[in-house]
Amino acid sequence: MSRLITLAAVSALALTAGCAAQPHTLTPANNTSLYSLHQPTVEHTNFVFDVATGSDGVSAGEQARLGAWFDSIGLRYGDSVSIDEPRGYESSKARHDVARVAAAHGLLVADAGAPVTEGGVPSGYVRVVASRSTASVEGCPDWENPDIESPVRTATNYGCAINSNLAAMIANPDDLVHGREASGQGAVVVAGRAVRTYRESQPTGRQPLPATSTTSRQ
Repeated sequence: MSRLITLAAVSALALTAGCAAQPHTLTPANNTSLYSLHQPTVEHTNFVFDVATGSDGVSAGEQARLGAWFDSIGLRYGDSVSIDEPRGYESSKARHDVARVAAAHGLLVADAGAPVTEGGVPSGYVRVVASRSTASVEGCPDWENPDIESPVRTATNYGCAINSNLAAMIANPDDLVHGREASGQGAVVVAGRAVRTYRESQPTGRQPLPATSTTSRQ
């Protein structure tokens, strides 16, 4: 949340640097730029579930409990699943069993460490943390423009539709905060697929025109 606010502040300062007359604090009355006053905000929610483990990893019954918990929170694409273990304890079998249950729901267990949660992990358990990010734009639509005669001003509702649609459609809302690093190999594959489709597709103009008849039938 704070990182998103920081990003918005940097954008506002960049606009003021480009235009000396632009005030430092943007309001509906003095926004003479094309900057939207209503920006998406990202919120994070961590769901926590402690799973009992043993020498053989996670039992079938505990795996069933974990799967039912995933169903209860509506685990979906865009969520992140991580595992937090007690200090000094590490079980590859337990991680494998948890990863198998997560894979059944279409997700992989994150390699990075789990987010910090309240309370320590009890002995004999591993903590499964499902992290979910949501994006929304508060105050949209906004038609309450102040009564100002100057037309050189951006309306308060400017950008509401685009930003609201973007917040609703984006798969990973965290990309709105820090973006995503591009993979050189993936970019080449995507670009090559687009070029190949363009070259191999038959032009629509090569198709013959449909035959029509003006003869009426009785």
